[in-house]
Amino acid sequence: MDSVLVMIDHPDRPRQDPAEALRPEDAADPQVLVNDLGITRGDGIFEVAGSVDGRVHALQAHLDRFARSARLMDLPAPDQPVYRAAVHTALGRLAARLPGRELSCKFIMTRGLEYPPGAHGPTGWAVAMIAPDYRPQRRAGIVVVTLDRGVRRDVMQTSPWLLAGAKSLSYAVNRSVVREAVRRGADDTLLVSSDGYVLEGPSASFLALIDGEVVTPPASDGVLPGTTQADAFAWFAQQGIPTRVRSIDCEELAGVRSAWLTSSTRLAAPIRELDGRPLDFDPDLTARLNEHLLGRDG
Repeated sequence: MDSVLVMIDHPDRPRQDPAEALRPEDAADPQVLVNDLGITRGDGIFEVAGSVDGRVHALQAHLDRFARSARLMDLPAPDQPVYRAAVHTALGRLAARLPGRELSCKFIMTRGLEYPPGAHGPTGWAVAMIAPDYRPQRRAGIVVVTLDRGVRRDVMQTSPWLLAGAKSLSYAVNRSVVREAVRRGADDTLLVSSDGYVLEGPSASFLALIDGEVVTPPASDGVLPGTTQADAFAWFAQQGIPTRVRSIDCEELAGVRSAWLTSSTRLAAPIRELDGRPLDFDPDLTARLNEHLLGRDG
């Protein structure tokens, strides 16, 4: 089987030896109860880390963002050493069977059982799998359309209960906007705020070359802080290309020369067309960026 599952006993409970919390299981067998709130309500958090040949990309950044999502959702703090051990165990076992393949590991924590409430604490697991083949998108680019998310960019300040910026298991809307993009003849979506600011993709950060700088929106605008975006910015800086985190007015999109959507498994996909307007992209620059992203270890 092309996946490896590691269940985590009491994922919020620190212990001296993290391996004591891990239970490798057959991914084809049932493991989660039907009244788990992660299943019935999408009440939980997750992260996805990419990996090649045992190197896990930006794992600490993913663990930190995992903890941030838990705080935003009033969940117990996930034990980072336990999750780190689970991710390495799952990916290590799969990489031994599939050397050289691009893999990913999704790690999850739910609020636990709906009834009796709180009886067993949160549910946790990590599952390693073969990553989708995004090489064609990295080379040829993607077609993107903008869609309105229906909230203002200051939603984190005005309505924190809407959980903007949390990587929640409630992903129905994120999948819905991709289906809408496909209906419009595109590959993916760039979400914008109701008051006219650029946000993010449904599962990716947005990076744009504007006036000689690579720019991305800040987390305070209700977007998920991008782990791949952060590593891409560090690489751009090494190449002497200025970067900046700031709000992007939708009117600025008309002047964007080049742009990317970045995520943990797709890495950096250049946008070749945005709302019907062709964009330029440098295949060599993007290839070198993705080579760097594939070589990360963290």
